[in-house]
Amino acid sequence: MKTILRIARVELSSLFYSPIAWFLLILFLIQCALVYTGKLESQVNGQELGRDIQNLTFDIFANPQQRGLFIIDVLKNLYLYIPLITMGLISRETHSGTIKLLFSSPVKLSSIVLGKYGAMLVFNLCMILMLGIIVTFAFFQIESLDLGMIFSGLFGIYLLLSAYAAIGLFMSCLSTYQVVAAIATFSILALLNFVGTLWQDVDFVRDLTDYLSISGRTESMIMGLMTTRDVLYYLLITAMFLSFAWLKLQGQRKSSTLLQSISKNSLVLLLVLVIGHFTSKPGYIGYWDTTRTQMNTLSVGAQQTLKEIGDEPLEVTTYVNLLDQTYIFSTPKSINAGKKRWERYLRFKPNIKLDYVYYYDSVRTRDLHSNNPGMNLDEIAQKYAKSYKINLDRFKKPEEIRKIIDLYPEKNRVVMHLKLNGKETFLRTFNDTQFWPSETETAAALKRLTVDLPRIAFLQGEGERSIDKMGDRHYKLITSEINVRAALINQGFDPESLTLKGGESIPEGITALVIADPRSEFEPEVLDKIQQYIDEGGNLLLAGEPGKQSVLKPILDRLGVQMMDGILVQEDKNFSPDEVKSLITSLGASFGRYVTRLMNLKEKISTRGVAGLTYSNDSDFLIQPLLVTDAEVSWNKVGKLVLDSTDIVYNPEAGDEKKSHPTALALTRDVNGKEQRILVTGDADFLSNIEQGRSYPKTGNAEFYQGFLGWFSYGQFPIEPTWPDPIDNSFHLTGDGVSVVKWIMLGLIPGLLLLMGSVLLIRRKRK
Repeated sequence: MKTILRIARVELSSLFYSPIAWFLLILFLIQCALVYTGKLESQVNGQELGRDIQNLTFDIFANPQQRGLFIIDVLKNLYLYIPLITMGLISRETHSGTIKLLFSSPVKLSSIVLGKYGAMLVFNLCMILMLGIIVTFAFFQIESLDLGMIFSGLFGIYLLLSAYAAIGLFMSCLSTYQVVAAIATFSILALLNFVGTLWQDVDFVRDLTDYLSISGRTESMIMGLMTTRDVLYYLLITAMFLSFAWLKLQGQRKSSTLLQSISKNSLVLLLVLVIGHFTSKPGYIGYWDTTRTQMNTLSVGAQQTLKEIGDEPLEVTTYVNLLDQTYIFSTPKSINAGKKRWERYLRFKPNIKLDYVYYYDSVRTRDLHSNNPGMNLDEIAQKYAKSYKINLDRFKKPEEIRKIIDLYPEKNRVVMHLKLNGKETFLRTFNDTQFWPSETETAAALKRLTVDLPRIAFLQGEGERSIDKMGDRHYKLITSEINVRAALINQGFDPESLTLKGGESIPEGITALVIADPRSEFEPEVLDKIQQYIDEGGNLLLAGEPGKQSVLKPILDRLGVQMMDGILVQEDKNFSPDEVKSLITSLGASFGRYVTRLMNLKEKISTRGVAGLTYSNDSDFLIQPLLVTDAEVSWNKVGKLVLDSTDIVYNPEAGDEKKSHPTALALTRDVNGKEQRILVTGDADFLSNIEQGRSYPKTGNAEFYQGFLGWFSYGQFPIEPTWPDPIDNSFHLTGDGVSVVKWIMLGLIPGLLLLMGSVLLIRRKRK
């Protein structure tokens, strides 16, 4: 041990008595400080301008979308520094001839390797110290800095630096020229970052290259997730290259043959791969989420869902159709990316079995055949396979896949099939920028395997809105469209149509009954069944429309609610006067995080063509406004509203009165030990296909819908992932203070380091 320390001390002296080490440390500090102060200035300016800033630790240091300091700039630059330091560790000795003295001395080769590597570990600590200076400033500038995330990131960066150093040490053994050693180190580092993308369509090779890839491991630690798999990876890679260095020096001392060298190095590589394989298997990985908010961990609700599944293995089979446009999201090359998406779940249930089945079959688009006239499916598949440069033999033919599973109802696009104890369900992909299911949809699909799902019945027979039609006024997008994320079917509910004519009755056990914009009067038998359902405590969504107040009046009278004559209008230069935006009242806080979030962001709910509501306090229900109009710009317009004439103007002489009108009411009462919940709205369009497909102006209708569905199901569905709110949401300095920080970090501290290095170098020369 003393020999190792002595060699390390000599190497450090040689390193710091040369300008290269000081130059690199100062340059590294200035690069990082420039990025940090730039982010600091931008965020502080935002705070002074009143912008909403939060989770500052993540945004400044770890957020890849915001180009976090650690995860983008530090990782991007690290590989530039280490080769310049390690290139002379051994090659300098070889070039000068001192290596022969070391070989002839009683010093063990392992002591030489470990001593020089130990010097690099100390230099790496100096690199971390440069980052520590920035973190120290951040600690005093950011309120409640998330130290867990910071220290996890610094530890990950140190492990990465240490692995780079081991690689550089080995490369230095291969050449007497330092520049060649540096270039070789750059090449190996590039290969380790790139190897995870090679031969990903070959199953066996894919697993090997994925393990050897260094990419993504430090990023996870920077974001606050430490795993035994990643820590052991760095330790194994470090040990492997140190072993390679030792074997190389031993071969030079004993003049080993090429075959002997290859055999020994191959044995080391094989041992590392075997250990790495077993330590990377689900169930053998330890996890530590160091973040304050546990942002890298499944929410408590999702964890509870996995516990309810039990110990039985869960089978997840992803079916991928070569001919569908969604194929590009799940090619054989992206299988490892798919496995990583499931890692959050594998952490709590290691016996999830992931499988992929590739096939080709017809798709629900005219483009497939119009772009390939005269070709059958087999010929089109061959064309696609050639274009993608893949082997068509791995794809099942249409007749083969149809014998296994019928995917036509799922549109033959990328879909995951979940099986547990004989139960099965689909976990779908969606037509939005995220594409893959989030934790909300995944947890809902998992729960479908363990519990009876809440059923939402939509009344039909009087011209109500349909859950099966894509017309503008209907509800298919928000209920049964399988590739819409917010649809009931993907949020843990089972929507169904219900007709009460002809002897049918309202099924027992439904979660809620929806009566949306009936166009004709209810027959007496239908009305009796609805009234009985209400009297027995059933939950209800009642959505009316202006001009049809009389149709719902028999039901509303029972509830103590009335729809006002006329239509609400809103003064707005950009939109039609009937496009009224409703505000969520404080009652929305009891409707779950979806609605609470809308309240906090002051999002509005689009209620286009809405009738105002009034209510009586004499009802046996507790009636509270949930949505209201803005009293400053809206009023009730009595009579016929003509939109294609002149602009609608406020006219007090005609009886117009600007005031806040309720557009949605929440009714509750206790019936048989259970709280009955009824929602009445003066607008049925807020859930319509055209409203859900609207991209501008942005509204919170989908989130509001999910919120009151959770209210109807008493919080069972939809599953709302919840984590503690971040508290690092403000700075302790102003814009003027940023200027001072810049001067200190970019001028004073680098100047002091330069002065310190200069003093040491001058004293060294005088000796």
